[in-house]
Amino acid sequence: MLRTLLRGSTRKAKRLLGWEPKTRFDDLVKEMAREDLKTTERDDLVKKHGYKSFEHYE
Repeated sequence: MLRTLLRGSTRKAKRLLGWEPKTRFDDLVKEMAREDLKTTERDDLVKKHGYKSFEHYE
């Protein structure tokens, strides 16, 4: 299994653009997890009613 490590920093955007994040990292993680759960629930409902859904692999 191929794994990719993604890392980022906001320093360059702050320095060059004066940009400041509006969302805290822990809030971003919560939002991403919530959306993943919603997608899973939707896909389960679609399958329950006999339709095919997109297979998500990570």
